[in-house]
Amino acid sequence: MKKSRHISTSRFIFFGFLGVIVLGTFILTLPISSSSGEFTSVVDALFTATSATCVTGLVVHDTATYWSAFGQGVIIVLIQIGGMGVITIALLLTRMSGRKIGLRQRTLMQEAISAHKMGGIVRLTGFIVKMMLIFELAGAVLMYPEFAKQFGIIKGIWYSLFHSISAFCNAGFDLMGVREHYSSLTTFSSSVLINVVIMLLIIIGGIGFVTWDDIKKHKLHFGRYRMQSKVILGVTSILIIVPVLYFYFFEFGKSTWNFDSEKDRVLASLFQTVSPRTAGFNTVDLNQLSGVGQLITIILMLIGAAPGSTAGGMKVTTVAVLFSTVVAVFRKRQDANLFKRRLSNEVARSASATLLMYTFLFMFGGIVISIADNIPIMKSLFETASAVGTVGLSLGITPSLSMVSKIVLIVLMFLGRVGGLTVIFATLSNKNYNVSRLPQEKIMVG
Repeated sequence: MKKSRHISTSRFIFFGFLGVIVLGTFILTLPISSSSGEFTSVVDALFTATSATCVTGLVVHDTATYWSAFGQGVIIVLIQIGGMGVITIALLLTRMSGRKIGLRQRTLMQEAISAHKMGGIVRLTGFIVKMMLIFELAGAVLMYPEFAKQFGIIKGIWYSLFHSISAFCNAGFDLMGVREHYSSLTTFSSSVLINVVIMLLIIIGGIGFVTWDDIKKHKLHFGRYRMQSKVILGVTSILIIVPVLYFYFFEFGKSTWNFDSEKDRVLASLFQTVSPRTAGFNTVDLNQLSGVGQLITIILMLIGAAPGSTAGGMKVTTVAVLFSTVVAVFRKRQDANLFKRRLSNEVARSASATLLMYTFLFMFGGIVISIADNIPIMKSLFETASAVGTVGLSLGITPSLSMVSKIVLIVLMFLGRVGGLTVIFATLSNKNYNVSRLPQEKIMVG
């Protein structure tokens, strides 16, 4: 009798994202996808498809001028799939086809969105899809007057939808190259409407689907939220407030920036704090940031947003677990605690492994790019932090990179969105799992 074989969640996510990227690459290579009507090289198409599906935003060709309307449409579809997640899309298609959603599909969805229990997972999936569409449509409607004024009635609709989806999915792709190539949102640095709407979409998309559910159920009763939601909202608030104070007082307080008004300085401080986690838009020239400003941006890019969200990075929960573990060690406590709840050793181990993996990928990738293209190490590290954090911010070196460096960034973007641990679990067999334990011996650390 044959045993039933099920693909693991890790492998489903791995091959799901890989399949979408391969299909996107094929379509983007076709002449219909480019504005010139010519074939696009496989590497450049692969880079763009990976960046869109992994909601990163790094580009080797200006999105507005290189790609045709059809190509831009393909890119925004890839962004939407990447933002929702392949499992959410698969579950949605299953529901739309009228087929019954089994226990296996529910388990996959539970793990994909970091839900704590399987009960109500189908309802939660429907809630996620509905809220995504509502927020994206609301963002487009709010930004439409500004874009219609700038680009016309018909083009304004497309620009509003494109940038709303890109912001909510934390992708960072833009169509502002019609004014200046690779300029992102710098021409809207003084627009309160565009700045505020984009920032709200980034934050809402980045706090995670489970947190939305808590907010819907418990409103402002913060004490009733799940511990994960409390951690996400708490750490997110800290990672907005502290960098904003730095950028406002120490970075953008310098006379070299020449802001037209205090309002522009405040908007720049807020936007350059929110966007690195992990959207990839910018309203100022990042090359003008000081070394400290660029380093803070790199840290924000690596941290990212919440698990089970549209964003990437190590995740704010990883940082919280690591911090609480350090506090437990300093105070000689046996267990790490957050919001009066004890954390398991397994969670602490996973957080440590995630930190080490992201640090290694970020550093190793930066070194390879620096050597391959003879680029200053700081610029290379900024690029790799942006890739592995699925952010999309750049100091302007992406289009000129060699094939080797592009491939490095492609790998980093994929690992950053799918998750390094997910890739490892998907590629390593679990057949050799052994419950036996070796003899224990102490080793001194620190």
